[in-house]
Amino acid sequence: MKIFISADIEGVSGITSWEATRYGGKGYEEACRQMSAEVAAACRAVLDMGYAVVVKDGHEDAMNIDHSLLPEKAELIRGWMNSPLSMLGGLDETFDGIIYIGYHSGAWTDTSPLKHTCEDHVYNRFSINGHDASEFTINSQVADQMGVPSLLISGDEGICLSAAGEYDGIKTVVTKKGIGDATWNRHPLMVEREIEAAVKEVLAGPLPKARPLEETYTMTLCYKEFQKARSASWFPGVKVIDDYTVSYTAKTPFELSRCRFFIG
Repeated sequence: MKIFISADIEGVSGITSWEATRYGGKGYEEACRQMSAEVAAACRAVLDMGYAVVVKDGHEDAMNIDHSLLPEKAELIRGWMNSPLSMLGGLDETFDGIIYIGYHSGAWTDTSPLKHTCEDHVYNRFSINGHDASEFTINSQVADQMGVPSLLISGDEGICLSAAGEYDGIKTVVTKKGIGDATWNRHPLMVEREIEAAVKEVLAGPLPKARPLEETYTMTLCYKEFQKARSASWFPGVKVIDDYTVSYTAKTPFELSRCRFFIG
């Protein structure tokens, strides 16, 4: 029995500015410590409930989590596998569930000063099957294809509400609320305790099944620069909507992610 954790940094408690999410920026070291602490809380709960745990660092160069702050039995994947799985690199059908820590509101929302979907400097808007998509949207659909259910998500209030609306029964832990360029944060220690308790609660009962797949998945990407849309138009199957926007229809979530891997 094993659980996969996909971790990001923009959704952890206290993180408010882009500077704090990047090497050398004001608050970056604090952000890494808090990301590590919230992931550690989830890992402790997973291990206490008798599951093995694998963590994927999913932010920037994917080398933000301090492995020494995690429980000894927690395995950590650092760096990128150069794969369309991206933040899910290492996930496969053998996992019993997936947990998302430190996730954030998606592009085209007003619920976080750090809202974005995938690369903030690339996309203005990102949708799947006509609905605005967050990184949770993308990753949970790929996990569904593998038969791995999404169990819990922690992050800003916006992403928690969005995820709850997309995925029936998913457990949420709110770390903060975004208001304009500000965040209204819960105390880090309280967040860590709640993550640990929520993970134990989810794993104490029978785990849900992954969602059934939809017939097709249409991804619509609105780029910030028209040159990116022009480049994307050369990928087989991509349709041009306007000078800044393209779409692509796939039969599976992984096929959709594979397309974005090349046109993102």
